[in-house]
Amino acid sequence: MSLNEHTAQNAAIAWLQDLGYTHITGNALERDLKKVVLEEELKTFLKNTYPNVPETARNEAFAQFIQHEGMEVAYRNQDFHRKLIQGIDIAWKDAQGNEKAKHLYPIDYVHPENNCFIVSDEVKIIGKNSRRADLIIFINGLPLIVFEFKNPFDSTVGVENAHRQIQNYVLDIPQLFDYNAICIASDGLEALHGMYSSALEWFAPWKSLDGDDTEQKAELQLETLLQGLFPKKTLLDYLQHFIFHEDHNGKIIKKGAKYHQYWGIRRAVESSLKNIKPNGDGRLGVIWHTQGSGKSISMAILTGILRQRPELKNPTIVIQVDRSDLDQQLYDNFILAKDLVGDVQHAESTDDLRRLLSTDGGGVIFTTIEKFRLKDLESGKEVQHPILSERSNIIVMADEAHRTQYGFESGGFAQNIRRALPNASFIGFTGTPVDGKDADTEQVFGTTIHTYDIKQAVEDGATVPIYYEPKMVPLNIKAKYTQELEEVEEQAEDTTVGVWAAVEDAAGAEDRVKTVAKDILEHFIARTATLDGKAMVVCMSRRNCVKMYDALTALEDCPEIAVIMTSNPGKDPKEWNAHMRTKDAMEAVKSRFKDPEDPLKMVIVRDMWLTGFDAPCAHTMYVDKIMKGHNLMQAIARVNRVFEGKPNGLVVDFIGISGFLAEATKKYTGSGGAGKPTIDLDAAVELCLEQLSIVKSLLGGFELDDINDMPETEKMKWTTSVLNGLLKDDATTEGYLKEERKLSELMAMTNSDERIWEIQEEVAIIQKFREQIRKIKYPPGAQRTKNDRIKDLISKSLESQAIVDLAAMYNLDKIDISIVDDSFQAIVKDKGGENIKIELLRRIINDELKVRTSKNIKKGRKLKEELEKVLGKYHKNSLDSIAAIKHLLDIANEMKEDDKRTKELGLTEDELAFYDLLSENAAILNQAGPIQDLVHTVVASVKKNLQLDWTKKEDAKAAIRLAVKKELRGKVPFSELDKLLKEVIEQAEGQYAEWPLLG
Repeated sequence: MSLNEHTAQNAAIAWLQDLGYTHITGNALERDLKKVVLEEELKTFLKNTYPNVPETARNEAFAQFIQHEGMEVAYRNQDFHRKLIQGIDIAWKDAQGNEKAKHLYPIDYVHPENNCFIVSDEVKIIGKNSRRADLIIFINGLPLIVFEFKNPFDSTVGVENAHRQIQNYVLDIPQLFDYNAICIASDGLEALHGMYSSALEWFAPWKSLDGDDTEQKAELQLETLLQGLFPKKTLLDYLQHFIFHEDHNGKIIKKGAKYHQYWGIRRAVESSLKNIKPNGDGRLGVIWHTQGSGKSISMAILTGILRQRPELKNPTIVIQVDRSDLDQQLYDNFILAKDLVGDVQHAESTDDLRRLLSTDGGGVIFTTIEKFRLKDLESGKEVQHPILSERSNIIVMADEAHRTQYGFESGGFAQNIRRALPNASFIGFTGTPVDGKDADTEQVFGTTIHTYDIKQAVEDGATVPIYYEPKMVPLNIKAKYTQELEEVEEQAEDTTVGVWAAVEDAAGAEDRVKTVAKDILEHFIARTATLDGKAMVVCMSRRNCVKMYDALTALEDCPEIAVIMTSNPGKDPKEWNAHMRTKDAMEAVKSRFKDPEDPLKMVIVRDMWLTGFDAPCAHTMYVDKIMKGHNLMQAIARVNRVFEGKPNGLVVDFIGISGFLAEATKKYTGSGGAGKPTIDLDAAVELCLEQLSIVKSLLGGFELDDINDMPETEKMKWTTSVLNGLLKDDATTEGYLKEERKLSELMAMTNSDERIWEIQEEVAIIQKFREQIRKIKYPPGAQRTKNDRIKDLISKSLESQAIVDLAAMYNLDKIDISIVDDSFQAIVKDKGGENIKIELLRRIINDELKVRTSKNIKKGRKLKEELEKVLGKYHKNSLDSIAAIKHLLDIANEMKEDDKRTKELGLTEDELAFYDLLSENAAILNQAGPIQDLVHTVVASVKKNLQLDWTKKEDAKAAIRLAVKKELRGKVPFSELDKLLKEVIEQAEGQYAEWPLLG
């Protein structure tokens, strides 16, 4: 029995059949291969579901469901998704001429059994190219889920290859992705779900069947995904509520919930319906999802679901936060998710809030809790907050419920909000549960209904781990304050408390600030030498922020920095004027800091941006401020966001927060959370040194001194031998690249540590081999390099440059068939380094075939088959290396001969394929002059009739067919004309499909 990608594919089909899906093979589906909807299935569903709607109206609905607005896939997909979940309105006139209307959906979300679920394998689709999708799930004929599988028994391919294939499908068969809701990439072991347009880091496993247990075993991922997400009821629920599009100034980003968000929100909906007043006590519960794991998305999805529940009768959802900057950020996120939540209103003032809450209509209202203040009236201050609404379908959703949620004393905000909305119900979202005295989250909001902790978030890749590096610069502070500092409550972080004022003064001492600034800059330059990204510096006070800015900017090589703080123009010193910003200016700085390419590399903050602020490219936080409890946990989480090529976040401690981190960890784990907020950098250093040993062993082991002592000729031999070994087969090559990548990531984490400096030369040599492999084996990836935040040590190393660069010797920057000249062939035919030479030739030929195949489809296919045959035999050891090299050179020479032939025949490059076509049929041609004359006229007739997107327009293709037919008529027997015409048109489609971009 053959073990290959079909093994995983067939297992998926079997699991889906167990869930009640109908399996039909792709070639048995009744459809036009250029269309992706099973049209009869959709028409049958509409007829069965809406029998009282006339056929003409149903046909109109059918047309709307399969026709989408937008020039690009992203817009068409968004348009279809809206119709998929929101349905459409159809109007018609009955026999008496009366206007009738009905709202139609393409799926029955309430009764899953009323829908048709088909799983189909090997589905051929003809688009810009012909492609065969491994597995598609059609619901009522709509192709909503695409699976791409890779062989679980082949160590050289994995989910990244499956993901890459999906990206190519989007280009080749874009019509499939007009409808796509979910993509699955799997190698049988790993199985990840995501959106068709997302990078691989946003694809995720589905690790829970019911929200309680979490499956961690890799070999169970495909089964867990199918059993957890694909029961019909769950899948329809996910499609209807858990997918949305965001419009970022014209760029559409599609997002879908991860498993922890799905199960957390499901629990929240159940708890809300059960505990909402008047049936329950109004405490709907707490969702505790660690910072950085998508809390704002969860809040938006929950809001959308609650607004649609009929039993809540158009509820009002009040989104309430502690501070105005958090209010604005969360509000912006909800605006982006407007497809889910509908219209959102923002309370700009206390009066505005009171007006919004006094109306009877539902909706979403954003406010800070301080807007529930008592007002100053002409007769004096209000004694108590007025009642604004006695409706029971008001739900207050508190973001990061902290101390302001517990102010139940007279006139406290928590008391005021409950007086204003006496029948409202409350649900809390938090990443840092607070359980200190008088501040028990569960006492206020109810029990914790779902937990997603640090340990699970890091394991799932929802956040990156945070490492901790102590670099304390002592404070000159009186001994009496040390004990006081331990006893001060976290809420008392205020300069009005003596100990905080003393610490601020000590931290801001001129000599100390200069020392810390120098250390920060040295550390940041070292860290960004191998890991591109940004940093935040946290200081005790606004005054200290300005001092730190002045000290840093006075240093040579300091990057661009900004101070982020509130300002009071009437009281602040004029020297601070440069750091005062309007609201718009602050938003501009925020956008710049979030942009990884922007030169603003560092910000200095006191309180602002330490909660609710996401800049995924920020990877380092320099702490020079005492922080405790949830404030500390919130702050350090600024560097745990996932970002391409970012292996970790790092907290560098200059003031001594390790004890408070330990306390925060104790509180976190005591509340039921698993995992530590930070990991000591020592652990990463140890891992890095271990990984170095692993990678060196893959190279056969080496000592730096031995390499440096070698004469140049010996270095050349050693380099060739090692590289040849690494290229002996795909599994060896991929294994090395994978382990080298781990080492480079660990180096990027730890290179500020002196213990790592000693191994930089060895790592540079290791990276040099990686660079050579990529140059020889793979085409240069400009985009990949640009987006890769992990930087090499090669350019910063002196010794590693001594290794001979074989790739440069083979002139790989000029990578086309012209490189295979006589001198190159002589080098390749020499004995030694056969694996390198075969990889090099494969690369050259493959690159050339990509260019040539569209210009000569028949010849390209023939050469591609020859190439695969030779390499297949070589890797199975049925062809020795010398014979394989000879065959590959023959293929290369055949391509070069084509170039020579083109010139000799007096043809243009794009005419040769048509010449070969007609030459093959020379026996039947009635052509007086040379065949070239006929080729010129045929190609000219094709080009003359080209138009934009002509391959998609039947009338345009017909015009070209007619023009070519005129040229061939009389020169080709009538019985052979259609066959030859078909071949000419096929070649034209391959060669001129992208006209006018290509020709």
